[in-house]
Amino acid sequence: MGEYIMKCKRAYLIINPQSGKNLTKLADILAVFAAAGWKTDTALKEFGGQTIQLAKDAADAGYDIVIGYGGDGTLNQVVNGVMATKHRRCIVGVIPGGTANVWAHEVGIPEDPVKAALFLVNSEGRKVDLGYVESHSGAATPETADREEKHGFASGGRHHFLLMAGLGIDAAILTHVSTSLKERIGEAAVVLGAAKTLPRHHTFPIEIRSSGNGRAEDVLWRGEALQVIVGNTRRYGNIADVTSKAFIDDGRLDVCIITAGNPLTTIEQIVSILLHRDPVHERSEYFQGARFWIRVPSSVNLQLDGSRVKRKDCVSESERSAAGQPENWDADMVTYCFDAVPRALRVAIPCTYNDALFKKESGEKKTLTAEDQSRDPSAHRVEASSLREAKPLSAEQIDILKTNGRKVTVVAVGPNPEREGTWFVAGVTADKKTGEGKPVAVRIDHDTTIVRATGEPLLPTFAAKLSDGSVIAVDGRKNKHGAIRAKRVVVVSE
Repeated sequence: MGEYIMKCKRAYLIINPQSGKNLTKLADILAVFAAAGWKTDTALKEFGGQTIQLAKDAADAGYDIVIGYGGDGTLNQVVNGVMATKHRRCIVGVIPGGTANVWAHEVGIPEDPVKAALFLVNSEGRKVDLGYVESHSGAATPETADREEKHGFASGGRHHFLLMAGLGIDAAILTHVSTSLKERIGEAAVVLGAAKTLPRHHTFPIEIRSSGNGRAEDVLWRGEALQVIVGNTRRYGNIADVTSKAFIDDGRLDVCIITAGNPLTTIEQIVSILLHRDPVHERSEYFQGARFWIRVPSSVNLQLDGSRVKRKDCVSESERSAAGQPENWDADMVTYCFDAVPRALRVAIPCTYNDALFKKESGEKKTLTAEDQSRDPSAHRVEASSLREAKPLSAEQIDILKTNGRKVTVVAVGPNPEREGTWFVAGVTADKKTGEGKPVAVRIDHDTTIVRATGEPLLPTFAAKLSDGSVIAVDGRKNKHGAIRAKRVVVVSE
């Protein structure tokens, strides 16, 4: 069952600055959170890997929600940080600010950070599965690896993934993509990395086994592969639903192996993924299960949620602590053990999401969207009664409000999940002294008097119809975070 985000009071926002790009909308995001009643603390990631520790500390400190403001790599580190602590009651959320933002696309979160903040406020915390990976030395077999307790996972490092893991060409490409270049030119950096990698990429041998009832089974498949994808969700780099049968709450992982072929069939695979969003089935193998062992050459790279991971960062606890065993990352073969960890973490899922990734019902009544609320007959009856009781604004009052009130240019509108028929209006207002644009978030509820410039009274539900660029004049007290509880509103332009 989901737990509504609107109950959150303490939020921790971890920002990946992305060369300063993600700092420009920070005040706007904080204004939306403040309007929702959240007390938000922020932290700026300053060096690689720091996000994991920041997220762990936030979870230990008892924050209700830990939010990553960045890409899928930032989100992955937040997930691993929260999973590294015993205090996992907090919810994990995201404000997309990366290159691909695959998770945001999966669950319908807008890439615009202000709109994403409104969606985050109108979300619920739902338990989802995670993938977990450990590597074992070339001598390890599924039989020996399986002696470890299935959930005796090591803390620290990057073992967990929310989206998917990849072995092969995708991780190889990421080795040629620098973080600084990716931040400067975005997806073009990945294209450049692919141009360097593809001509030199070769197929590699693979052996895959699965586990049933805690025991290793026979080999599922053995052969030559171009790419292995272990999916907890479906999207692959926003270009294909490679693991199209995956659900995020079924306790299973989905494995797609893109098999070897000549140059022509390799091109077929790429074209099929780009155009049809699905690999050519004659050139791929597909498996589902709770645990897999995948044996590949040690030269094959690994990526988790779109970020390359060094093998030492996902080494098994037993190997890490084995006495007298020197590290040997150049062994001929390595075995990766992939586990599905059922209902491991609560993540923020927008109430507008269609549940495509969920096999089971959430068991909760979802909060209405702004559009739903504007059409809700019961809300209209309540508001109509309030409208009859409200005192209309005189022409003089309207003129004064248009002259002296805060003029807010609307950026986005989202429902207030705490109370049906009320809204948050995110926008920008000019500072009266400097004229500089300042972000604000206006709360419009049943106690707000709202009229057109002509004096025509309006229901609070009209706020849902305000489009980007509309202008409203607002009377209400603004707090230091930019949140305004509106007493009176004049719609200057729609």
